Amino acid sequence: MINRNLHTVLQTASLKSPVISVTGPRQSGKTTLAKAVFGDYTYLNFEDLSLRTFATDDPTSFLKTYGKKLILDEAQHVPTLFSYLQLAVDEDKEIRIVVTGSQNLLLHHKISQSLSGRVALFTLLPFSIEELQQSSLAKEDYEDYFVSGFYPRIYDEGLDPAKWLNDYIQTYLERDVRQISNIIDLHRFQQFLKLCAGHIGQMINCSSFGNELGISYHTVQNWLSVLEASYVIFRLYPYHRNFNKRLVKTPKLYFYDAGLASVLLGLKSKDQAQLHFAKGALFENLVIAELMKNRYNTGNRPDFYFWRDNTGNEVDLIIDEGTHQKAVEIKSSRVINTDFFKGLSNWRKISEASPDNLFLVYGGEENQTRANGNVAGWKTASKILFP
Repeated sequence: MINRNLHTVLQTASLKSPVISVTGPRQSGKTTLAKAVFGDYTYLNFEDLSLRTFATDDPTSFLKTYGKKLILDEAQHVPTLFSYLQLAVDEDKEIRIVVTGSQNLLLHHKISQSLSGRVALFTLLPFSIEELQQSSLAKEDYEDYFVSGFYPRIYDEGLDPAKWLNDYIQTYLERDVRQISNIIDLHRFQQFLKLCAGHIGQMINCSSFGNELGISYHTVQNWLSVLEASYVIFRLYPYHRNFNKRLVKTPKLYFYDAGLASVLLGLKSKDQAQLHFAKGALFENLVIAELMKNRYNTGNRPDFYFWRDNTGNEVDLIIDEGTHQKAVEIKSSRVINTDFFKGLSNWRKISEASPDNLFLVYGGEENQTRANGNVAGWKTASKILFP
């Protein structure tokens, strides 16, 4: 098994918090990780209807039946259980519960209501490049990751990525979408998914999406929320600080897994990826998602934004570190061009940022320190930005 970076973080957190919550996409490895970290806990999966019924009908007896150390998988299926978990951990300091789930908004809503101050929250995304580099399964070229994606089962079982990812999409449509929202027209929703994949790295125009698919503005907003709740997409919002210029307010759209986006775009091979119109956008998505995994895998929440003013000056990624911001420009080219630093230079002028906090992540592998910023190859970007 490939070691997950979140492993040690969860062990440490369990010493302080009676409840650990691990959310993330389906098939991201949550169950495998929970069992590996908490091997002496009793594992219960609420996909099992009989367990779900027991926990719903008699939660007090349910908790007493299975002991003091539990892994509760897909816990969003039993929302009424959370208030009883609060009573249990308050009454018995020896109780330790690990809650996992693949529906972000549903699970977090119940946790924040019932377990505030008692729970440590974590997110597990599919494999990171850093994790894969510890094995023999790492890829040489970033286009390979466009095709394979990062879902663990593809690597663990040597599966065909295109087939598995297509099956994943179909399963997602048939199960999660109907659980989260009452969406009847799944074919149109799948077209919406493909439309999202074609707009990676672009600002979201809900009216345009609606016109293209024949749905309302509010339906687009609802469907975007469904995709976010099930960890398919995330929105990157503009950096909010005003530098005396009018800033755009519309978020950009990205996928948690570049492989999933590539399948939706019809990419089936590395050769196709190298020539595809969305290559630059997919690379930008890959880098931002990898940096996001780094933050989540250390138990931190990613404070990620982009910056753009109304004259078109832009930086792909702003990382707010509290006391300072790191500005990141992302280019898929394997050769460094001085023009790549233009956005960073504009940012430096208005923000008075130190060159130490300016980064160019590119499609090559050489790391450099320059007068106008730092250069990081795509394989080592996380280590350069978060040493």
